[in-house]
Amino acid sequence: MERGIDVVESDLGERILQLMHEAPSHIVMPAIHIKREQVGELFEKEMGTEKGNFDPAYLTHAARKNLRHLFLNAEAAMTGANFAVASTGDIVVCTNEGNADMGTSYPKLNIAAFGIEKIVPDLESLGVFTRLLARSATGQPVTTYTSQYRRPREGGEYHIIIVDNGRSEILSKTDHIKTLNCIRCGACMNTCPVYRRSGGYSYTYFIPGPIGINLGMAHDPEKYYDNLSACSLCISCSDVCPVKVDLAEQIYKWRQDLDGLGKASAGKKIMSGGMKFLMDRPALFNAALWVAPVVNGLPRFMKYNDFDAWGKGRELPTFAKESFNEMWKKNEVQGKEDSNE
Repeated sequence: MERGIDVVESDLGERILQLMHEAPSHIVMPAIHIKREQVGELFEKEMGTEKGNFDPAYLTHAARKNLRHLFLNAEAAMTGANFAVASTGDIVVCTNEGNADMGTSYPKLNIAAFGIEKIVPDLESLGVFTRLLARSATGQPVTTYTSQYRRPREGGEYHIIIVDNGRSEILSKTDHIKTLNCIRCGACMNTCPVYRRSGGYSYTYFIPGPIGINLGMAHDPEKYYDNLSACSLCISCSDVCPVKVDLAEQIYKWRQDLDGLGKASAGKKIMSGGMKFLMDRPALFNAALWVAPVVNGLPRFMKYNDFDAWGKGRELPTFAKESFNEMWKKNEVQGKEDSNE
């Protein structure tokens, strides 16, 4: 608006967030965290819809009506690209709402902006990736609209912007080069136990989840290092990634760099050093296990204080009277007999 340009999001989820002045919380379903009641109240204010009508079909039709005149009168359309075909020059945009087709059909000026990693070699490769994207993102065989653009409309202009923005630098990082394989399907977010419980706004980088952690670190590690602590290293994201990005393994490698960046937690370093010292000495470790149940009977003020970061947000677990080590030794003979069977 400062330069006289009114930018309107045409994706329904993005449009809702634009009107709410909020950022997306998911790369495929940006408004997944917004309840339909909130959308209804928003549309009452912005579009004059019926008060108290939160029906999704009604709200969708209201948004469609609101956007139609904007589509018909827009002077320019700007899309991204899910894929760009090197051999033909096609720009491919996958949507389930048809907003890309509507947006690019009327204006005489069309602009497509996408990262260098979106380029695929040929149409045969495109066929593989479009199916892979849809199945991994939403479970569909293919998106409702898979639109290909190659040239401007008659009398129009078509501009292509290929974005680097640090991507070439990632090519030089052998441990993290696979990040560029990402097709932005969101499967890693959908499986991540941390993202599913904390939501997209718990991450400081604008892309959340496992891929967001890696992209943030690749872009500016000193600014986004705090995202690394959001990972439980359960490896689920690496398992579901359709293009085999080793997401969790990369996060682990980034964590090893924290000390070199001067961002490692002093408290965690002391704790890790202490645990290493303890676990390198079996006799001391077993003695600690034997003494641990004593903690159960300590007064609360001794267990929950400034020295106990764990206890600030949760209750300490009850230590078992008998360790697994002791239980295993008692059943050692039985275990050998079972294994011989």
